[in-house]
Amino acid sequence: MNKNSSNTMALAPNTSNKRETVCIFGTGDFGRALGHKLIQSGYPVVFGSRSTQTSSLIPKDAEVLSHAEAAQKAAIIIVAIQRQHYNFLTPLAEILRGKVLVDISNNLKINQYPESNAEYLAQLVPGAKVVKAFNTVSAWALQSGTLDASRQVFVCGDDMEAKQMVMGIVRALGLTPLDQGSLLAAQEIENYPLQLFPMWKFPILLSLGLIAFFFFYCLIRDVIYPYVYENKDYSFFIAISITNRICPILALILLALVYLPGVLAAIIQLYRGTKYRRFPDWLDKWMLCRKQLGLVALAFASLHVLYTLVNPIRSFVRWRISSQTVSQALNNKTEPLDTTNAWLSDSYLALGILGFFLFVLLGITSLPSVSNNVNWREFRFVQSKLGYLSLVLCTAHTLVYGGKWFLSPSSYRWYLPSAYMLSLIIPCTVLVIKFVLIFPCLDRPLTRIRQGWERNPQYSE
Repeated sequence: MNKNSSNTMALAPNTSNKRETVCIFGTGDFGRALGHKLIQSGYPVVFGSRSTQTSSLIPKDAEVLSHAEAAQKAAIIIVAIQRQHYNFLTPLAEILRGKVLVDISNNLKINQYPESNAEYLAQLVPGAKVVKAFNTVSAWALQSGTLDASRQVFVCGDDMEAKQMVMGIVRALGLTPLDQGSLLAAQEIENYPLQLFPMWKFPILLSLGLIAFFFFYCLIRDVIYPYVYENKDYSFFIAISITNRICPILALILLALVYLPGVLAAIIQLYRGTKYRRFPDWLDKWMLCRKQLGLVALAFASLHVLYTLVNPIRSFVRWRISSQTVSQALNNKTEPLDTTNAWLSDSYLALGILGFFLFVLLGITSLPSVSNNVNWREFRFVQSKLGYLSLVLCTAHTLVYGGKWFLSPSSYRWYLPSAYMLSLIIPCTVLVIKFVLIFPCLDRPLTRIRQGWERNPQYSE
């Protein structure tokens, strides 16, 4: 009676300035780092361990006791051990009754067990109040003061009062608790640390596929074709020339793919006459990874800038310039300046510089530290209006550079057009569709649909 009473009292909100004692089962890296952080935050800490001998690794202000003794001294017990070692808790079931057990464990792979580790812990100790927390925070983050790591701590549990106590500890440690609901959310929380860039998978795989395609495409046109028909060895093009063709091509295509799902979604909404129906799954997933697509595109555009800057110091370029100079000297003839080509060259460079500037601006505003400081209208203006302007400038940059090859028969090697021509298909398609969608006859109904109007409402007022 007295024991249960003390446990119930321990769950009451702490009204004094003194912190409640926290027990940690486990003296591994994470347990020690968490204990040290708790002590720094003013919490008395007691470790429950199989060995009660004090180690130099244990924080000096912490007490080390047996599991049973340590559990009796605290209402909140953090279980900092792996799931396969939970069996020692079964004999402690009576002592742990009514106490808060915080499960911080993770698995080696996603959905490794039928139920989450927290739910399994709740089954082993049915009288305890199990809360899932701290599994997304590393020991390194706690030791470094979380200065260079995520401060988010996902918390879930079936007992609201127990969750509030754990979230209070999270805040006291300088972290940000995020309530994820009941203990059913524990399995999803346990999967978070095991996901390897989930939103980056599609952009990276798509980029790798496009790189492979355009590499072999340019290799056939620019290296194999001259070797077969002209007996010229241009294999050195692989290092700089072909790479500097692939980078801008991928940057332009990926930038267009950022805005393509938006115009597809607009067409679907116009066709359906409502916004209250889900998009296809492939379109939903595509729209969720637009930020990642844009950042990958920016990376390729930055590589293009770097490769272009080193172009004048290449041996091939210096040889070609010197050969032209010598040829003019031997022929005693100076080639006059072609103002048309000069205009095209300067326009091409100017469009590229302006397009890249806006591209960088888009990348900067997508950073959380920047996007959190602008309102929704400002963010939408940059990402939508300036984004489309960036796409227009980058497309024009490519058109001015490679437009002369469209009508040149010599540019079709083995009936294959220049890679720059292929890169313009998706951007031009997106811009044409977007231009059509801004016509008032389409823009007005689309705006009404996005404001809640339905062409054929299922329920009438």
